[in-house]
Amino acid sequence: MRRGPCRPRCCWEGYRQRLEADRDAEAVTYSLWVDWFEDHATSAAAFAEVLGNDIDRVVAEPSAALLRRARRVLECSGPVRWAVKEPTYRTAMRLPALHPAVFCDIRASFHDVYGDLEPAAALNLLGRLDLPTDTRHLAELRHVLAAGHRNHYRSPGAWDDAVRSCS
Repeated sequence: MRRGPCRPRCCWEGYRQRLEADRDAEAVTYSLWVDWFEDHATSAAAFAEVLGNDIDRVVAEPSAALLRRARRVLECSGPVRWAVKEPTYRTAMRLPALHPAVFCDIRASFHDVYGDLEPAAALNLLGRLDLPTDTRHLAELRHVLAAGHRNHYRSPGAWDDAVRSCS
């Protein structure tokens, strides 16, 4: 028996359920990252389906499952274009429980080969996050963003310079 392709609605519902589950989701987040988020032809729709369309609900009704999904998606969405995820960041900023995940994603956006960010806007968001002052790599990330660097691979050596400057 030959089966047809899974309908998109079923696919995304499956991702959302796995991302909300109280069990390891590494295979799911890895799939999002490399199969959907790294491909600019699919990343906007994928990001919208697994988080962007629901971020208002996550902030308004922050259940453990919804927060788990939001954190997991944010932490692996470095390659998603900045213009796609910035509105989600702005909404997520209203919920301090998501601030560490926003930080992780901004850092991942800088370090990922396909990462995308706007340095000035990212620096502005970092300044609004409620994070411990000793958050690992926070000072270095601020440094590279303040210097206008968009991506580690486009600015080789910028992170090393930041590490030296912030030590």
